[in-house]
Amino acid sequence: MASFNHANDTGSPPAAAATPTLGVGPLPLDAGEFRRQGRQVVDFIADYYDRIDEYPVRPTVAPGFLARQLPDTAPSWPEPDALASALRDVRELILPGVTHWQSPRHFAHFAATASNVGALGEALAAGLNINPFTWAASPAATELETVVTDWLGKALHLPEQLLFCGGGGGTLLGTSCEAMLCTIVAARDRKLAELRGDERMGDLVVYCSDQTHFSFKKAAHVAGIRRANCRVIPTCRESGFTLSPAALQAAVCADEAAGRVPLFLCATVGTTPTAAVDPLRELCAAVAGHGVWVHVDAAYAGAACICPEFSHIAAGAEAVDSFSTNPHKWLLANMDCCALWVRHPTALVAALGTDDDVILKDAAASAVVDYKDWQVALSRRFRALKLWLVLRCHGVEGLRGFVRAHVRMAAAFEAMVRADPRFEVPVPARFGLVCFRLRPATDAADDGTAEATTNELNRRLLEAVNATGRAYMSCAVVGGMYVLRCAIGNSLTEERHVREAWSIVQEQADAVLTPAGAGVAPAARSKGRTVEDARRMETSVHEKWSSPPRTAYHVIRSYALAF
Repeated sequence: MASFNHANDTGSPPAAAATPTLGVGPLPLDAGEFRRQGRQVVDFIADYYDRIDEYPVRPTVAPGFLARQLPDTAPSWPEPDALASALRDVRELILPGVTHWQSPRHFAHFAATASNVGALGEALAAGLNINPFTWAASPAATELETVVTDWLGKALHLPEQLLFCGGGGGTLLGTSCEAMLCTIVAARDRKLAELRGDERMGDLVVYCSDQTHFSFKKAAHVAGIRRANCRVIPTCRESGFTLSPAALQAAVCADEAAGRVPLFLCATVGTTPTAAVDPLRELCAAVAGHGVWVHVDAAYAGAACICPEFSHIAAGAEAVDSFSTNPHKWLLANMDCCALWVRHPTALVAALGTDDDVILKDAAASAVVDYKDWQVALSRRFRALKLWLVLRCHGVEGLRGFVRAHVRMAAAFEAMVRADPRFEVPVPARFGLVCFRLRPATDAADDGTAEATTNELNRRLLEAVNATGRAYMSCAVVGGMYVLRCAIGNSLTEERHVREAWSIVQEQADAVLTPAGAGVAPAARSKGRTVEDARRMETSVHEKWSSPPRTAYHVIRSYALAF
């Protein structure tokens, strides 16, 4: 039951707040109270990580479950020791309703990796609470961002042309969708300036593949590109679901012949469905001479470039106009952190810059970077501090070990799948992602329904796996095939979690392959878990949380990183 209530809604402040220094109530920023409350929060987080493996990965709740347990309005006055009371509600009300993204058994999405220094860097940035929209607004924050984006770009083996040291430059945004939007706007304004007017806005065309993340279409629409002018080029299994340079060139030439204006290509390094890698060099060659801005969305797999053995996936990046990746996905930077590099920063500034307000400018610092002119919003977070701490405290070699460990686990999972004759791997495992499915039945009728039947079987398998609460995977439909996705990349994931996940898949496969009425296969009967089991797991872990905290406030438990 919620401890958050309106017991103090009496129209007058609590007695403890009778002699405030500022307004009504205690000082909002007080060093002593910050230490006391900070210990409570860090203990809470540390205990959560100590017990996270005991939670079902996904909650078993229905829409509206939380609203029914909370008051309709905020309290007029805080209750005594309000933070402790709120943390109880987080434990008893919030945690039962979250998907545990840091669970070592979360394999559904590309990870949102976490680390001690990533979390503490977030806390440090929040504690300083600065708004570095211009150099003058916080010189050190701006300069740290220019340094750390060059650090990261060099660690990822990016071409020098994209870094400050080579005439380009980088910035830290929240998401890849922001990076896409900013670069589309920059490309749009540059192209319209070349055409000497906005009259051709409706003729601008953007290009992607059918594997490109849906956020690209959203960004293009927000930037004013007509929906009908987004060319989605089909891919196929034979090419590994990568974008065909020949098909791209044909589309560009067809648009030009029809009087339209090719504007922007979004190539992907590590697509969401299968982690496919588009051939950057060949794609750049296909649009050369057509004035097309080439952007690389490497939100997930860009992190793998930190390992020399994977740096080839960005081959050809020396010809692109922009490149983005998310350190929060696989480089321990905690949400949120997207790094964007551009070859010509002046294009961003020309499209997104503002220089009308003298309050925001420092006349004596005309040659500095003002990051407000590299993004849509004015205000911005001090993300560079977090990323700098991660690079300082883990080092490039430590991050390489982190990535390599997940690649090894994915290879082990793929080997286990291939060893079971009931399953197939339609595309080879890439990075930390394995796509797999139950094979079509050998006696399936050749009447056009076999694929639909196999897809439905795999849909049921995924549903059964996720219902156990002990593994969480996702799906994709590529080339008409419904496949299960096992994305390995969480900070707490160890090989034992991967092996257990495969055991769960096998158990549930036994069940879904059992003919109706024939009962459940022995393995599924003895080991299968149900939604009710998941609910019992939730009850058990919340009971354990009622014990006193076991972890010292000054450290969050070190993660089991398989370096």
